[in-house]
Amino acid sequence: MNAADQWAKDLAAWAIPDDIMAQAPESPWIHPAVLFQIPDTIPDSISHQRAREVLGPDSSVLDVGCGGGIAAFALTPPVTYVVGVDHQAEMLEMFTRNAAERGLRSDVVEGFFPAVADCVPETDVVVSHHVAYNVADIDPFVRALSQKARRRVVIEMPQSHPLASMGPAWRHFWDLERPSGPHPEDFVQVVRDAGFSPQLELFDGAMRREQTPEQAAHFMRIRLCLPASREGEVGEFLASQPPVTSALACVWWDL
Repeated sequence: MNAADQWAKDLAAWAIPDDIMAQAPESPWIHPAVLFQIPDTIPDSISHQRAREVLGPDSSVLDVGCGGGIAAFALTPPVTYVVGVDHQAEMLEMFTRNAAERGLRSDVVEGFFPAVADCVPETDVVVSHHVAYNVADIDPFVRALSQKARRRVVIEMPQSHPLASMGPAWRHFWDLERPSGPHPEDFVQVVRDAGFSPQLELFDGAMRREQTPEQAAHFMRIRLCLPASREGEVGEFLASQPPVTSALACVWWDL
């Protein structure tokens, strides 16, 4: 089994069992827009540095899975033209508004990448933060990102699957053990198999947190397929848990 097939197999193991899904009052696969709002000051990171170091004046960036655009707007200046791709219209509206507030030229494309790749222009750098674990068919994704970048592709991802931190909650509420893979090292092998020379850097990043404990309990309750009547119980569980850390990985390669 090659690295791309193993990646898909590992991601498939994260599927929620049918008997639990049948009890979910709403889809647990949520990406609340409130979590993707841009802070007044964007913390610097290895990922932003690796993108910025190959950019000259009046550069351009493509942000795949852009959300509000934190990965793109961390690069302004020197970037003056930003392109956002996301499958949620609400995210793209936020991206466009954030670009206008910063006096930047911008374009957006709604849909899943690489399905919409033909509608996306080439840019100097392509960034994609916290997206790779949502992509099962990873080889075409990597190749399409590379085709859109003139200089460099920069990927940021957690060192563990983003749902791994929910393991104690799944165990507590459903007596369900969750998988652990894949990991950034597995992604690196996918990129290498595609013919590129990826670099991997590990670091501790700033946490993106829900606005309030109440919102944290609300979103967690939905992700756990639990009814609204148990939201208070979820909040009590979260309050009893140690703080979640943000161990991140930056994978980048030049074109």
